[in-house]
Amino acid sequence: MSLTKITILYVDDELNNLISLKAAFRIKYNILTAISGEEAINILRKNTVNIIITDQRMPHMTGVEFLESILDEFPDPVRILLTGYADMNAVVDAINKGKIFHYLTKPWKEEELEITISKAIEVYKQKMEEKEMTHKLTLSNEQLEFLLRQKLLS
Repeated sequence: MSLTKITILYVDDELNNLISLKAAFRIKYNILTAISGEEAINILRKNTVNIIITDQRMPHMTGVEFLESILDEFPDPVRILLTGYADMNAVVDAINKGKIFHYLTKPWKEEELEITISKAIEVYKQKMEEKEMTHKLTLSNEQLEFLLRQKLLS
């Protein structure tokens, strides 16, 4: 499966963090940024996003609450949670409720985040390949059922 430039949505209430991540990764990836969960949801509705990186501690909506709120509408993006706090409850919630792929502490190290993004891209590609194969299998099954019905009726 070939993808065009990977699109990453980074959600953080600290503008400096948004600027830093965009500066560090903008050449290799298409970086979208949002200063809140609400803004991120609007961006998701207008763009195809492959990876979501979100801060945990934000006003109005935590990273886990944001990830949990978008699961039904946007199940495909791979999710990464960043937090400056060693809050095990947030990590457990993120894994169980927000379906995160990986958890990193802030301040993030560029090399560590790059490795995590690379792994997330592989997971995303695999997820899309499985989705495509499932779709093809469903179509094949429907065609076989149709042929079987036709044979039974004749």
